[in-house]
Amino acid sequence: MGELEPLSNSLPSFSDWLPDALIPTWNMISQYPIVGALVIVVVFYTAAVVIRFVMFRSLGRLVGFTNSSLDDFVLTHLKKPVFTTVSLFGLTLATKAAQLPFGTELIINILLSIIVASWMRGLLLISSRVLDALSREHRFSLVEARTVPLFDLTSKLLIILIGSYLLLMVWGINPVGWLASAGIVGIAVGFAAKDTLANLFAGFFIVADAPYKIGDYINLDSGERGRVTSIGLRSTRLLTRDDVEITVPNGVIANAKIINESGGPSTRMRVRIDVGVAYGSDVDQVCTVLQKIGETHEGVCKVPDPRVRMRRFGASSLDFELLCWIQNPQDRGLISHELYMRVYKAFAAQGIEIPYAKQDLYIKEWPEADDQD
Repeated sequence: MGELEPLSNSLPSFSDWLPDALIPTWNMISQYPIVGALVIVVVFYTAAVVIRFVMFRSLGRLVGFTNSSLDDFVLTHLKKPVFTTVSLFGLTLATKAAQLPFGTELIINILLSIIVASWMRGLLLISSRVLDALSREHRFSLVEARTVPLFDLTSKLLIILIGSYLLLMVWGINPVGWLASAGIVGIAVGFAAKDTLANLFAGFFIVADAPYKIGDYINLDSGERGRVTSIGLRSTRLLTRDDVEITVPNGVIANAKIINESGGPSTRMRVRIDVGVAYGSDVDQVCTVLQKIGETHEGVCKVPDPRVRMRRFGASSLDFELLCWIQNPQDRGLISHELYMRVYKAFAAQGIEIPYAKQDLYIKEWPEADDQD
C-alpha cells in the first residue's frame, strides 16, 4: 500500500496566522520553544472559550425565538466539535513549535484524529435528528416517514466514509491501496454473507417502493397476515391477531406476493358473507333480510352502502352474498362473526331455511322372513 506524506508535515506554523505587526514579537518568543508552545496553547484555548460562550450564546438566543427544538439540538451538538477543533488545533501548532526531540508527528496525528472523530460523532447525531424532524414536518414532502431509514443509512455511510478518508490522510496512508484490499475482502465477505446482503438490498427497495407502511395489514403468499409494526433494512415485523410477532426477512418479502388490505385510496376493506338458502325460498325476502342486516350493523360503513348479490344455483342451495365495507381491516373477523350470527337469527325468525348436507335412505324391499333366518 502506498504511503503519503503525513498531514502533520504540511501544517502551517503559528507565524502564518499572525498579522505582520506581531511577527517580530513572535520571532523573539519562538527562540524559546516551550514558552512559544505555551503561548499558542493559551491563545487557542482562549479563542475556543470565547467562541463557545460568545458566539454560541448569541446563536442560542436567536434560535430561542423559534418553536422547533431542532435548531437547539444542532447548536448543542456543534459546540463540542467546534471547541475541540479550535483547542486541539492550537495544541498541534504548539507541539510543532515546541520542537520536541521525538514523538512530534505521532502527537499531532493523534490530535488531528480526535478532531475528525469529534466531527464524525456530532454529524452522526445531527443527521438522524434532522431527518426525523423533516419527516414530521408536512411541508417537506421530499422526506417521508417511510424513506427515513434509507436516508439515515445513506447519510451515516457518507459521514463514516468521508471521516475514514480524512483519518487515512492524517496518518499518511494512501486510500487507493486500502480500497483495493477492501475490494478483495468485500468479495469474500459478499459470498459469506450473501443472504444478509440480499436482505439489506431488498430492504432498500422496500423502503423506496413502499408496497406497505407501518400500520398496514398485509397478507403474504406464504400465509402470514398481520399489522406491520416495523420496517427495517434487514427484516419486516408483523403482529398477528394472536399478538404474536413474526419477523420476515426482507429477501423473502421482496420475492413474495403481497396483499395490502390497508392499501388503496383508504383503509376501508370489503367483507363477503356467503349464505345459502333452500330451493323454493322467496329470493326477494332473502335479499331484503340480508340488506337490512348490513345496513343496521354499527361496524359497517354507510358509504359505500351494503349490497346483496345472488351468485349461483348451488348443488342444494341458492347461494347469496352480502357485501359490506368496514373501516379497519383488523375488525374483519369480529364483524364477520356478528353478521353471520345476525343472519342465522334473522333467517330463523323469518322461516327461511338454511340447507345443510343430509342423506335420505330408501329401502326398496324388506327381506322375507325365511331369508332372515
